[in-house]
Amino acid sequence: MSAPDGIHNSARRDGELAGAGTGETGNSGRRDAELAGALGTSPRRKEDHRLVTGHGRFVADLALPRMRHVAFVRSPLAHARITGVHVPGSVRAFTGADFRDVALRARSALRSYVETAQPVLAHDVVRYAGEPVAVVVAPDRYRAEDAAELVEVDYDPLPVTVCAWDPPAAPVHPEAPDNVLLSRTFDAGDVEAALRDAAVVVERELVTNRHAANPLECRAGVALWDPYDRRLTFWTTTQVPHLVRNMVAELLELPEGSVRVVAPDVGGGFGVKAVLYAEDVALCLVALAMPGVPVKWVEDRVEHLAAACHARDHRYLVRAGFAADGELLAIDADVTCNVGAYSVYPWTAGLEALMAGGLLTGPYKLAHYRCTVRGVATNTTPAGPYRGVARPSSVFVMESLLDAGARALGRSPLDVRRRNLIRPEDVPYRMPTRLVDDSGHYLECLERALELIGHDELRDDPSVGIGMACYNELTGLGRAASAGPRMPFRTGHDACTVRVDPDGRVTVLTGVTSQGQGQETVIAQIVADALGVRFDDVDVRLGDTDESLWGFGAFSSRQAVIGGGAAHRTAQAVREQVLRLAAGLMEANPDDLRISGGEITVVGQADPRITLAEVARVAYLESNRLPEGIEPGLSATRFYDPIRGAFAAGAQAAAVRVDRATGEVEILRYACVEDAGRAMHPQIVDGQILGSVAQGIGGAMYEHLAYDADGNLVTGTLLDYLMPTSAEIPEIAIGHVAHPAANPLGVRGVGEGGTLGPNAVIAGAVADALGVEITTLPVTPATVWAALADPASVHFGRPAADSPHTRRGSAAS
Repeated sequence: MSAPDGIHNSARRDGELAGAGTGETGNSGRRDAELAGALGTSPRRKEDHRLVTGHGRFVADLALPRMRHVAFVRSPLAHARITGVHVPGSVRAFTGADFRDVALRARSALRSYVETAQPVLAHDVVRYAGEPVAVVVAPDRYRAEDAAELVEVDYDPLPVTVCAWDPPAAPVHPEAPDNVLLSRTFDAGDVEAALRDAAVVVERELVTNRHAANPLECRAGVALWDPYDRRLTFWTTTQVPHLVRNMVAELLELPEGSVRVVAPDVGGGFGVKAVLYAEDVALCLVALAMPGVPVKWVEDRVEHLAAACHARDHRYLVRAGFAADGELLAIDADVTCNVGAYSVYPWTAGLEALMAGGLLTGPYKLAHYRCTVRGVATNTTPAGPYRGVARPSSVFVMESLLDAGARALGRSPLDVRRRNLIRPEDVPYRMPTRLVDDSGHYLECLERALELIGHDELRDDPSVGIGMACYNELTGLGRAASAGPRMPFRTGHDACTVRVDPDGRVTVLTGVTSQGQGQETVIAQIVADALGVRFDDVDVRLGDTDESLWGFGAFSSRQAVIGGGAAHRTAQAVREQVLRLAAGLMEANPDDLRISGGEITVVGQADPRITLAEVARVAYLESNRLPEGIEPGLSATRFYDPIRGAFAAGAQAAAVRVDRATGEVEILRYACVEDAGRAMHPQIVDGQILGSVAQGIGGAMYEHLAYDADGNLVTGTLLDYLMPTSAEIPEIAIGHVAHPAANPLGVRGVGEGGTLGPNAVIAGAVADALGVEITTLPVTPATVWAALADPASVHFGRPAADSPHTRRGSAAS
C-alpha cells in the first residue's frame, strides 16, 4: 500500500504519546522506564519467551496417565427426528439417552424471552447439521475417529428453516412456534412526527453476512474425575473459567468448590470461547462415568466451522429522517438476527439482537428512535459472541444511512457526520436507549483518520473511493451498564489477590484470563506501579479457578478496565500494609515513606532505609519483631466494579480502487484512530487495534458461512471459507487520542473497536468509487459486480469533475 509521507511516523508518535508517562527524560529515560516496565511503556511481554520458543502450555499439550480420547458423532442433517442409534459392541460410546437428564438452559429476565433446552447430546431431534449425537471413547484420537464412523444413527428428516426472515418451515423448538426466541422494542421520542417533518427520508434493507472467529487454536478440553477427593478438574480453552465452573457444577449437581476449571495458554478466543458448549458438558459427564480416567477432546477445523458459534447473520429494515441542514431527526428500524438452533449459555438468544438495537445509533445524537429487534431460531449452528458482537453490523447500517442521507441532501458525508456526532460538550450524553456516553471525542478521531489516509490529497481523484466510519465501543461494563434486559447477567466486578512473598517478590492471583492479549504483562505493570516494585519482581497467575477468587472473564473489552482496576486497588492496599509495617520498624510516620523499585525511603532522603524483602521477612519469619497491632503477612484481596462502563471513541477511513470489470477491490490506504484513554502498554494496544481491524476486513470482504436450502454448510472448510492472509491485509496507519476515563487507571477498552469499522468503511468506499450503494455483505467481487448490474440497486453516479465528498446524489428518498 502506498501511504502518504509521515503516516507511519505519525502513528508511532501517537502511540508513544498516548501513554509515555515518563516526563522529559529523553530517549534514554524512556528506555530505562521500558526496561523497568513502567505503565505507559512497552516492556517485553512476560509470556512471550515460553510462547515463541514452543513451550506454551495449551490444552492439546496436556498428557496424563491413562488418558483416553473422544470423538463426537455429529448429525449430517439440519433437522430430523432420531429414530435409532446403533453402537457396535466393540465401541465405548455414550448417546443422548445416557445424558438425557442434563441440558443447558440460558436464562434471561426479559418477559419476551422464550427459554429452550439444549441437550448435551441430541436424543429426540437434531436441530442443525453438526450437532453432537454421540461421543466415542478410545485409547487415541485416531481410533476414536474410526470408532465414531462405526456408530449408525437413523434419522427421519423434518422441514428445514435456514433464513431467519423467511417464513419458518417448521418450529425449531415447540416452545416457539414462530421461531422467535426473543423480541424487544426500543422507543424514544416521537418517530412518526419526526419523519413527517424531515426534509429527506431514506429507506433501506441491509443484510450482513454470517461469519465466525476462527482462532488459531480450536476448542479443546480434558476432564478428570477424582472419585476419592470427589473433585472434577476441567482443563479447557475457555475465556470464562469461573462462569464455566459455575454452570458445570450446577448441571452435574456438584458443589462449586468440587469443580476446578483451568484455562492454560489459550490460542485466541475472540468471543467464540466465551460460551459453555454441549461438548464441554459431555466431556465432563464422560469423565464422571469413567472415574480416574482423564478424557481429552481437541476440535479440528471442520468441526469448528460447523459447530462452534457463528455470528452476525442479520437483516435491517431501516428508515432515517434528516433535516435540510443534515441533522439526523429520527430512525425507525426493524432488526432480525439469526440466532441458530439454540440459545447459548450464558449469552442467550438476545445477545446480538439486544446489542444491535441498544447501540445502533452509535456516537450520533438522536432524540427520536424506534427499533424492534428479534432473535429468531433456525436450523443452523447457534450464534454467539464474536469480537464486536452485533456492532460491526450496526455500524455498517448507521454509516450507510448517513451516507445515503448526505447524498439525498446533496451534502458531504463528512459534513453530515460533523453535524451529528456527540461532542465533548455534550458529555455525559444520554443515548435514546438510556446508555450514557462518557467520551465525545469522535470528531477528533475522524479528522485524524482522514488526515492519515491523505484525504485532502485523494478527494479529487475520480478513480478512488473514500469510506469512513465512527463508532463508540462500550468497554468495561459495570453493573449499571449491564443490569436489566441488556445482558443476561451482571458483569460488573472482578477480584484480585496480591501477596508479597517472604523473599520480597510479589505474586498476583488475578481473575482475568488471557487468549494472547498479554494480560500477564499488563497486570504485572499495574501491580508494580501501584505497589512500588520492579516489574520483573511480579509474577502473575491466572486462568485457574482454584487460585483466583473471581473473574467474569474476557469479553466486552472489560479486563483492562475491571480486572486492571481490581489489581490496582489490591496493590494499593498491600502498599499501605508495607508502609505501615516499615514505619513501625523504622519508627517513622507512614505518610513520610515512599516505596519505589522495592526500596523504601524517607521523604527528603536519597538513600533507601529498608527494602521490601526485609519488611517481608519480618512479616512472615520474624513475627516477634512485628509492631503492636500489625498481623503477620502482606496480602490483600479486593474487588473492583466501575458501576458504569467506559465508552471508547474510534474512527476509521480508507481509500480504495475498484476494477469495474471484475469487481476486485484494492485497499490503497487504511487508518484507524481510537481513544484508549491511558495506554498502559502502547505496543499491546497497537497490536489489539491491528488484529481487530484485520478481522474486521476479513468479515467485510472475504468470510461468509453459507448454507444451502437443506441446512448444509457449503463453506465448511478453509478451501471454501476465505480467511484473509497477510497478503490481503493492507498496511494500517494507527493514530491515538488520549482522554483518560473516569476509573482508577484512566483506561478504556481497546480489544474490539477495530472490528466495528471495516464493514462500513469498505462498503462506503466502494460505493463512493462506483456510484452504487452496497447493501449486502461481504463486499466480494461477486457482490460488487452484482450491485453494478442490478437495476434495483441504488445508483447515484460518479461525476469525475466533482469531489467524492461534495457530489450531489440521486438516492431515492
